[in-house]
Amino acid sequence: MASDYLIDAKGISVRADGRSIIDNVDLTVAEGEIVTLIGPNGAGKTTLVKAVLGLRNLSSGSVSIKPGAVIGYMPQRLSVDTNLPLTVRRFIGLAGKAEKGKRQSVLEEVGVLPIVDSSIHDISGGEMQRVLLARALLRDPDLLVLDEPAQAVDVNGQAELYHLISAIREERDCGVLMVSHDLHLVMSATDKVLCLNNHLCCVGHPEAVSQDPNYVELFGPQVAESLALYHHHHDHEHTVDGHVIPRHAQDHEGHDHG
Repeated sequence: MASDYLIDAKGISVRADGRSIIDNVDLTVAEGEIVTLIGPNGAGKTTLVKAVLGLRNLSSGSVSIKPGAVIGYMPQRLSVDTNLPLTVRRFIGLAGKAEKGKRQSVLEEVGVLPIVDSSIHDISGGEMQRVLLARALLRDPDLLVLDEPAQAVDVNGQAELYHLISAIREERDCGVLMVSHDLHLVMSATDKVLCLNNHLCCVGHPEAVSQDPNYVELFGPQVAESLALYHHHHDHEHTVDGHVIPRHAQDHEGHDHG
């Protein structure tokens, strides 16, 4: 039922200039669930996000958003005029009114409070992404939508950022819909993956997707083989469609977590 989801999108298609950008895609995001869209450049990931948020007209299909749900959106990129003198503090202040101390607590949550008085133009790419994340969190969202949150961040910074996103989900119990092009980086930070290439190639838990023939065909056997070396340790199991089954005892059937 749609009421079980923060987002329930069915059969979404978007066309432009006579070309199909996304075709007949279903997408659901439940409360407290992290869903990641992956796919090559031009696969329609950002278009799907914008269509779900009502920022892009649908050619067909429907989108239901839970009544009263608050959405925090972090865009793929945000250009700030270099001639505009803006500190991080001022930039966050432009996001709108907030309760006393709210901005400071959110900046602390994402780890950028020490640079609050730095120019927005002098901070690193990773720091800027965290500032944009703080901006999205100011609304206390039920659903956090992140379009390529690790863009312009080095590999170590990307892993830290995805860890932060997981921690935010745990702390706030919010749903997360994010876009990435690297399944390896998000494997430990997502519950369900949708692999797009203008249509839905495959969907499920990241380990299942990484072994799906459609994924292997899209990204190549080398990528799939490297993902096979990845070990995903946590305290629950996932079915192929992304459902979570609690792990009641030690792993069996030959799995060794020692």
